[in-house]
Amino acid sequence: MGDETVKNDALQVIGMFQVLPRLVVFDLDYTLWPFYCECRSKREMPSLFPQAKGILYALKEKGIDMAIASRSPTSDIAKTFIDKLSLKPMFVAQEIFSSWTHKTDHFQRIHTRTGIPFNSMLFFDDEDRNIQSVSKMGVTSILVGDGVNLGALRQGLTEFSQNASKSEKNKQRWLKYSQNPNSSAKKDED
Repeated sequence: MGDETVKNDALQVIGMFQVLPRLVVFDLDYTLWPFYCECRSKREMPSLFPQAKGILYALKEKGIDMAIASRSPTSDIAKTFIDKLSLKPMFVAQEIFSSWTHKTDHFQRIHTRTGIPFNSMLFFDDEDRNIQSVSKMGVTSILVGDGVNLGALRQGLTEFSQNASKSEKNKQRWLKYSQNPNSSAKKDED
């Protein structure tokens, strides 16, 4: 499947959802591309997973911001590969640094840079420990087995939509609750 075909299919998938994330964050190694940066040379020409570029272009066309959160110990190689693949302009933030925090520091920096709340973000990664820790921050997080593909995109948007719906219902409950005088306030008036 070519990039243009994947892009069109991704646009169809995105079009199925009324609620979309404001920011989609991607890991690099084994999420956007099928290798570890530290095992490669800057001189090589990297490649992405087959459906990754089409998905990136579809998100861009829909006006959804994108960012990178990578714990690569070789940020210089990662950044060189992003440049070689002409992807640099696609991302509003690139947090590429080695860390023991399972990407929570990366997301704090992305949030500070973009101002986008964690619950308005969707994240794709190939490591369960990163998915677990970032999910606790309120980010909808999807574990990918064979890189980002249309199935992962559909799953991510579905879970994001469900999380947004739960959040909205909780907000409505809170508003309703906060507008009703509570029983202890009534007792104080008597």
